[in-house]
Amino acid sequence: MRQLLDSADLGEESLPRQPLVELLSDSRVLIENHCGVTEYGTERICVRMRFGFVSITGCALHLGQISRQRLVIIGRIHAIEVQRGA
Repeated sequence: MRQLLDSADLGEESLPRQPLVELLSDSRVLIENHCGVTEYGTERICVRMRFGFVSITGCALHLGQISRQRLVIIGRIHAIEVQRGA
């Protein structure tokens, strides 16, 4: 798959159902193609992905938008951590 992407000069976001995490500013994170929220609090939100987890830490965090494929986390973002596996 990687060779196909490299030869076609397409980014990974061009593939359907590929997980995508995008920092939109210091106060907004977009996550697409997630597998659900596993931890939810005002200082930490964990989201399950096909490859593991993404953990967002900060202050006054909340879900601004959520659907089966897309969610937006709003608040003061301090860190985004990727945990493979699990």
